[in-house]
Amino acid sequence: MSPFLTHRAQTAIALTLSSSLVLQAFAGTGRLPTPAARGAVHFTRFHSRSLGVEKGYMLYLPPSYTREPSRHFPVAYYLHGHGQDESAWIGDGRIDAVMDSLVADGSAELILVMPDGDDGRYTTWATPMGYQACAKGSQRHWADEAPSSYCVRTPRYDEYVARDLVAHIDSTYRTLADRSHRGIAGLSMGGYGAISLALRYPEVFSAAASHSGSLSPFYAGPHPFDEPARYTASLDSLVRRFGPEATAIFGRDTSTWRARDPAHQARALLRSPKRAHLMPALYVDVARKDHLIDSNRDFHAKLRRFGVEHEYREESGGHDWSYWQRNVSESLKWLGSRLDR
Repeated sequence: MSPFLTHRAQTAIALTLSSSLVLQAFAGTGRLPTPAARGAVHFTRFHSRSLGVEKGYMLYLPPSYTREPSRHFPVAYYLHGHGQDESAWIGDGRIDAVMDSLVADGSAELILVMPDGDDGRYTTWATPMGYQACAKGSQRHWADEAPSSYCVRTPRYDEYVARDLVAHIDSTYRTLADRSHRGIAGLSMGGYGAISLALRYPEVFSAAASHSGSLSPFYAGPHPFDEPARYTASLDSLVRRFGPEATAIFGRDTSTWRARDPAHQARALLRSPKRAHLMPALYVDVARKDHLIDSNRDFHAKLRRFGVEHEYREESGGHDWSYWQRNVSESLKWLGSRLDR
């Protein structure tokens, strides 16, 4: 395998090569049929101007991509969580097997793109860390991940996904290259990233889905969620919740955090005379035993108060791959029904 692949990307491809075993995880459940045709999974890299380095991504091409060489396809970007990388949705989430089974059952065929987002929270950092500082430090979550695959020169992770990666994918593969055929989803940190990126770049993404995202960072109680809600005004409280490295990302002033708050972004978009009509379709689900359930309930309540149409679900489970693997089919079907029109 290529020396440029991270250990987890190599693991993901090994799992994909033995996809018959992966598919057995879904066979017999009564929910997803065994597919007659399977999509193809690839790992590749491209140069991101916003990050100043090359980044890797996993790509799923649906079964008809090779069979129908003149056909173009909708695209869904799937973002990983904190401490994960581009291989997570394949290696842990089995998203390729789920997508194959959904296609066999008549769902829309989508190109899936799973980028490496490091632990960058899918935003532009308030206090950028240079490449050398990252390479010499202990910020890398995975001990076996080299600086060349983790560290960046300019941490503008939102532009990296919404501008650089989208442009690269549209110029390299047969996509339907417009917002109405482009969506984004993610889990945990990636769930936050998906909603935040869609609200900040609504001209790029027409739909966004979050599994277990941290969608209301300022929510402070009560627990369980109830209204009237309380919100923290303390930076120290936010740092305790998200970790000391979060100040480099979100800043040392609560106003810079608020600018990245998804509810604040939704309200700002609604108040924009020129962009309000671009409000993306939103889907949110969360497990009932997830520590982020109150954050999700608060975001749901705010969207209802703002009059933003969205789909919200609470399911059994926790903040883990068992939950995400079981529920990713819901976001795939939801996105497919909106992007394949």
